[in-house]
Amino acid sequence: MAASLGGPAMIFAALGDETRLRLVVLLCGGGALSISQLTLGTDITRQAVTKHLRVLAQAGLVRDTKLGRERLWAFEPDRLAEARRSLEMIGQQWDQALGQLQAFVES
Repeated sequence: MAASLGGPAMIFAALGDETRLRLVVLLCGGGALSISQLTLGTDITRQAVTKHLRVLAQAGLVRDTKLGRERLWAFEPDRLAEARRSLEMIGQQWDQALGQLQAFVES
């Protein structure tokens, strides 16, 4: 099971940072956004946002495309679906373990 959680572990690690989670929320709003748009109204530097976006990209949660002189960043929902499936698998395993414990206690 540990091998099957390698990919989702990267996703959870990437989402474990408040700034990166905020960036994902912004990008989930639809459409690709530039670094300037992602930093608008915040005190986070463009350089810091770029570093966070790279972590999210390594986890497969965002992708970038070059448009002229700037890069536009977009959310990749498939990777989040993979993490959701992993959580569902863990939940099913917990349900099975609790069922076995209940059967043992009741016997």
